[in-house]
Amino acid sequence: MSRRVLITNDDGIDAPGLRALAGAAVEAGYDVVVAAPAEEASGASAALSAYTGDDGKLLVRRKTLAGLEDVPAYGVAASPAYIVVLATLDAFGPSPDAVLAGINRGANAGRAVLHSGTVGAAFTAAAYGLPALAASLDVLSPLDASRGGNALAVLDETSDESRHWATAAKYVAEVLPQLDDLADGAVLNLNVPDRPANEIVGLAEATLAAFGQVQMAVAESGDDFLRTSVQENRARAEDGTDLALLTAGHATLTTLRGLLQL
Repeated sequence: MSRRVLITNDDGIDAPGLRALAGAAVEAGYDVVVAAPAEEASGASAALSAYTGDDGKLLVRRKTLAGLEDVPAYGVAASPAYIVVLATLDAFGPSPDAVLAGINRGANAGRAVLHSGTVGAAFTAAAYGLPALAASLDVLSPLDASRGGNALAVLDETSDESRHWATAAKYVAEVLPQLDDLADGAVLNLNVPDRPANEIVGLAEATLAAFGQVQMAVAESGDDFLRTSVQENRARAEDGTDLALLTAGHATLTTLRGLLQL
């Protein structure tokens, strides 16, 4: 088993999902270091972005995570992928043997995983030869059918601290052993419904849906502006895809490759 693990995310160093993921890794016996963006970096994909002062210094602040006081943690003024690269350069102690990204607020499913900072961090780790897992909690609320098929997707306003992070962490622990047998360059992508563990149907291997859980649309345009909206895609998801299985109450696991040569 790989023992030294970097925990990162794109929701930021203070996100409850990050603490849940770090806790799961500690419980599994890993030597854990946490380094995550100082501010939210959702949608960053694998961008190598950092914010430095006039002196060229990148701000890194030591943090203490509630319940994980013995785990070294850092808030970094950089994108998740950049943080992974820094970790390979021993910026946060010895270089990790694996990378765990998440637990993201919102599913990373379908081909929209391309845009995810959480999955982007995992892809970056794979590019550096490290096994990686991206984990996400599906917090998108079902649409009110009375509003029709073109209704906007609605994000649940439940407090983030009260979500079922422990359920996602349970499934993280279940799939962690698969990192040891992961093919070079591959990434595990785990999505878990935001439900109590006893309400999850089970873990299913899934294929990627042809789209993400939501799709951008142009809601309004004028001579000098555009206003966009998002629309939910779940009703169009084909059987066996991550979105269809998530909607049916399954946790899903998909193996991805970020770099392919044809």
